[in-house]
Amino acid sequence: MKLLIKSGRIVDPISGTVTLSDLLVENGKVALIERGLETEADQVINAKGLVVCPGLVDMHVHLRDPGLTYKEDIHTGALAAARGGVTSMACMANTLPVLDTPEQITYVKEKAAAGCGVHVYPIGAVSVGLKGKELTDAEALKKAGAVALSDDGNNIDDANLMRDALLKASRQGMPILAHCEDTHMVAGRAVNEGSVSRQLWLEGRPAIAEELVVMRDAMLAEETHTAVHVCHISTARAVDIVRKMKKKGVQITCETCPQYFTLTEDEILTKGPMARVNPPLRTEKDVKGIIAGLKDGTIDAIATDHAPHALEEKQRSLPRAMSGMVGLETSLAITLTQLYHTGKMELPDIIRRMTANPAAILHLQKGRLSLGSDADITIFDPDEEWVIDPEKFASKGRNTPFAGRTVKGKVKYTIVGGKVIYQDEQ
Repeated sequence: MKLLIKSGRIVDPISGTVTLSDLLVENGKVALIERGLETEADQVINAKGLVVCPGLVDMHVHLRDPGLTYKEDIHTGALAAARGGVTSMACMANTLPVLDTPEQITYVKEKAAAGCGVHVYPIGAVSVGLKGKELTDAEALKKAGAVALSDDGNNIDDANLMRDALLKASRQGMPILAHCEDTHMVAGRAVNEGSVSRQLWLEGRPAIAEELVVMRDAMLAEETHTAVHVCHISTARAVDIVRKMKKKGVQITCETCPQYFTLTEDEILTKGPMARVNPPLRTEKDVKGIIAGLKDGTIDAIATDHAPHALEEKQRSLPRAMSGMVGLETSLAITLTQLYHTGKMELPDIIRRMTANPAAILHLQKGRLSLGSDADITIFDPDEEWVIDPEKFASKGRNTPFAGRTVKGKVKYTIVGGKVIYQDEQ
């Protein structure tokens, strides 16, 4: 099977280059990259005016499967990923039952194998039942196919347990993806502690709750000589902590999400529960700090924290509504609109944070577009405008504060192993 992609702007996130070239895929691998290719192929894609890059790697999604499939399942999550240009994604462990045994990891892998082709990599729980009391068997989870460990959705409050987890995960060559918010400081609180929480007469989630745990986990990584990854970083000071610890040589990486470099806490005043996420939307100063961290490389990856919920779960009052928003189908467009089209970041730098960097953190052989690499490819029009309409999502989730927003950048083809699994028909 041969696929020929003609005249695309090929972005190499490793070298940081953009070249006008053709790309030949043969038997699921990248066979040739050069200009003016003249060869027979089973399928030809005219990519003139389009960007061709490695398939996006989303290292932080919630697929709700098993047990919460009224919100999302592996099949619908994979369809949503394909529409968003995501060819590889890692799913979190907070399902029912929790992904804390080899059997649950196997379930995810087997169900994903029957899907549309998007690679799904399960993340095992750090603690049994996500309760923060007893560590899971990291070795057994890895053997079953887990690529990392995380109690995301819950902070590991016990510092000694976190220290032990880092040491055990390190022996398996697995990163721990840490949800950094002190549980006692944020429990039951819906929005950032600040002007909006005061206007609404609500107790807020203070920024210090995140920053304290980021510092604690960074110090534990330093002391144990192990690697830790900070999920969905949201405050300027947390970014600065990571920046300083990286300069000291600590093995710490972090991700952020489009909502944290696009929206502020003021979104709560107009979108209500649809804008409730954990950690919460912060201040304009924090948004600037997140963008600065992306630009200077302190923030390694852009993920979605795709968190689908049923509509009735988001239509409750703010204190009772579920936290989270969907993001698989909008992440690239929002990122391009907010960072590329504003001139804040160059395209290769953006693509690196959505492909090669997250793949490297998870030790995946993905996120590259070079001779012999897997032909997982995303092709998009960086300039096409469209309006986000949740009713058109492939995801079961419709919960997004970005509904109705005009964005610039549209996925045209998603390719996995040389096979087109999504094509924009518009």
